[in-house]
Amino acid sequence: MSVTPVPEQENVLIFNFGAQYAQLIARRVRELHVHSEIVPPTTTAERVGELAPKGIILSGGPASVYQQGAPGLDSRVLEMGVPVLGICYGEQLLAHMLGGRVGPGQTKEYGRTEIEIVGPSVLFAGLQRHLDCWMSHGDIVLEAPPGFSVTARSANSPAAAIENPQQKIFGIQFHPEVSHTPFGRQLLANFLYQVCGCKGEWTARSIAERAVEQVRDQVGERARVLCAVSGGIDSMLTAALVARAVGERLTSVFVDHGLLRKGEREEVVEAYERHIGPNLRVVDAKRRFLERLRGVADPEQKRKVIGEEFVAVFEEEASRLGPFEFLAQGTLYPDVVESGGGVTARIKGHHNVAGLPERMQFRLVEPLRNLFKDEVRRLGEEVGLPESIVWRQPFPGPGLAVRIIGAVTEERLETVREADAIVREEVKRAGLTREIFQAFAVLTPVQSVGVMGDQRTYRNVLAVRAVTSEDAMTAEWARLPYEVLARISNRIINEVPGVNRVVYDISSKPPATIDWE
Repeated sequence: MSVTPVPEQENVLIFNFGAQYAQLIARRVRELHVHSEIVPPTTTAERVGELAPKGIILSGGPASVYQQGAPGLDSRVLEMGVPVLGICYGEQLLAHMLGGRVGPGQTKEYGRTEIEIVGPSVLFAGLQRHLDCWMSHGDIVLEAPPGFSVTARSANSPAAAIENPQQKIFGIQFHPEVSHTPFGRQLLANFLYQVCGCKGEWTARSIAERAVEQVRDQVGERARVLCAVSGGIDSMLTAALVARAVGERLTSVFVDHGLLRKGEREEVVEAYERHIGPNLRVVDAKRRFLERLRGVADPEQKRKVIGEEFVAVFEEEASRLGPFEFLAQGTLYPDVVESGGGVTARIKGHHNVAGLPERMQFRLVEPLRNLFKDEVRRLGEEVGLPESIVWRQPFPGPGLAVRIIGAVTEERLETVREADAIVREEVKRAGLTREIFQAFAVLTPVQSVGVMGDQRTYRNVLAVRAVTSEDAMTAEWARLPYEVLARISNRIINEVPGVNRVVYDISSKPPATIDWE
């Protein structure tokens, strides 16, 4: 397939000072069709120059800029002529570095706050004078730096927005990236298009073209690629993009590790052969995975074991079918973030990131590594994958192993597999598939007393989890109708041996994760 040359990519750098919303800022910028990249505060001016951003956004953060050890910024970055927008801590840092004054506010501002626009500003172009926004801070800018004007204030923040338009440096105390700031999208658009001069070229078509071009450049004209396929949109889209880039030099491998959902193997093979091609090899590795997992209860160890075994299987397949120089896999940006990439704390090791052994014979090809889930779905539609693949519910690489709390056995796998099938069937029956990001069953290590057939039972407690989300970075528990929950509970207790109690998980992410392990 010939690909039209892709222009140089517009890019905005987001310096992450430990904000809980840094990833959300990145998503909001991308929603405005500009590529964004999160970088640590230690990023040097030289590195910024190499990345050639159209703009820079400084995120919020929990620190106080005037305290020892607070994260800072290479001062030379502010001398490069690249437009800068500081948000919350970012505004305070700009003021602190450029000669203003920052200190604790008399009253902290958390939650919805009204600001008043008190001066002309390109950031507030087209907006009303009085606006509701979302604040989350204790410190404030007490005095703007020399050369800066105050363009907005609130009852407790005398400098809720400051700017030096000649230097193209702007600061705001509130958070435009959250939905509680209704005008936030317009403000970010003003910064990106009016200040930074972006054209908005980050579209599904440009992403697809760039991904194919980058894979082709990385792999070269002769090397062969082995692709890990699970059947989900991430790996299927990866295979589709790599196939466009290298054609017959791609061989995809689907590993049946015995940790799959009910009927999954058959569904994956049929979908791949119909929509991508005939170059799929299926490996039956149930016995070896279960043997490796015997007695392993710790969730991180499970992920590590499964990651190592995956690579071992691929290396064996490569030796039989190869030689292959590259391994393609559907790693997404949330996988990298949660596995401790960048400045974010490690939450859990994803089998295709932190679970990989240090030494592999492959070089990795990861065309989706910098994309969020919603971007992946749009890209899947762009390249022509069917709705059944694009909107297939995400399924973790370690499979049902991380939906069993504790050790994995064949009996426990069968229990959670049957219960999971019921959950998904009832969600589909209720017409909620597109609304629900994920819905599944979790087998807990708890047993409880029940009464079945007039006799006492002491059986498993099974949890049902259903969430809504756009990108897996945050998630809210789904308000499933009571009648749907009732059908799920009734069917599981009646149809799945060994279960006498069903509970529903009403935890959001954060503080919980989507999967229990």
